[in-house]
Amino acid sequence: MPKVNDLILDTGDAFPNIEIDLVGGGKLSITDHLKGSWGCVLFYRSHW
Repeated sequence: MPKVNDLILDTGDAFPNIEIDLVGGGKLSITDHLKGSWGCVLFYRSHW
């Protein structure tokens, strides 16, 4: 199946390396946190 574009993850694509600032300080690397397991990442921007 052809890839739609580079903005959408497809089967077999690596998840992009994203670091998120934690509210209490520090950072969370999503790729390191989910390494070796399945996961679901949901982004909710709330109110700006």
